[in-house]
Amino acid sequence: MNKRNTQQRRHSIISLLTEQGEVSVDELSLRFETSEVTIRKDLAVLEKTGLLLRRYGGAVAIPDEVTQQFTAKIAPNKLSIAQAAAKLIKDHNRIIVDSGSTTSGLIQQLNDKSGLVVMTNSLLLANAIHELENEPTLLMTGGTWDPHSESFQGQIAEQVLRSYNFDQLFIGADGIDLERGTTTFNELTGLSKVMAEVSREVVVMLESEKLGRRIPNLELAWGSVSVLVTDEMLPAEAVETISNHGVRVILAPHVG
Repeated sequence: MNKRNTQQRRHSIISLLTEQGEVSVDELSLRFETSEVTIRKDLAVLEKTGLLLRRYGGAVAIPDEVTQQFTAKIAPNKLSIAQAAAKLIKDHNRIIVDSGSTTSGLIQQLNDKSGLVVMTNSLLLANAIHELENEPTLLMTGGTWDPHSESFQGQIAEQVLRSYNFDQLFIGADGIDLERGTTTFNELTGLSKVMAEVSREVVVMLESEKLGRRIPNLELAWGSVSVLVTDEMLPAEAVETISNHGVRVILAPHVG
C-alpha cells in the first residue's frame, strides 16, 4: 500500500465530509477506484483520529468541538516523551505497550518500524495498533476487565504473558519515588510486575511533574526498570539519584 496515496485519499474523504456532511462507502469506492474494504479501513482510521463518525454504509461529519477534544487527548509533553521512547524500538522487536495516556502516544510512532510484534492489555491501544499501515502482529493479554485502568488484568492475563518473551516493555506510572521506584494509584500491580519479568528491557514513560507524588502502591522497583523516559524538567538531583539505581534516564524536550 502506498502510504502517500493513502493519506491523500483520507484527506480527500475529510474534504468531502466537510462539503457534504456525509459520505457512503459505495460513493467513495467508486470515486477513488479502490475496494470497499479499503474504504472501510480508511473510515475506521479517521474515526479513531476523531475526524468522523461511522454510520451504516458510510460516515458523517462530527462537530469541531468534539474533534478538538479527541485530538487533545494526548498532551504535547506526553507526545514528546513518546517520541523519545520510540527511538529505542528496533525493527522486528517484540514489545509490550501497557495501557495509559502516555503510552498511547507511542502507537502512532510505530508506523516506521517493520516486523513488530506488539502485545497490549488495552482495547483502545489494540484498535490503534490494528489500524497501523505497517500492520504489526497484534497480541492481546485477555483477562478480567478493570474499569479503573481501562485495561485487562488478573491471572489469565498474567498466564498469557508468561507464555512469551519480549524485547521491551513500555509502561507509564502515576508517580516517582526516588528511593523505591515507580508508584501507582491502582492496587492491581501484579500484571505490571509480570510484564517486567518477561521483558528484557523495561522502559518507564512519565512526566517529570509526577516526581514526589505521595502514592502508596509501589508498581515497579528500580531494580526492575532499565530506562526512564521523562522530560527535561526533571531536576538534576533526581536524574543523579535515579541513575545511581542503575536506570538510564532519557530527557525529552518539554512541550507545553
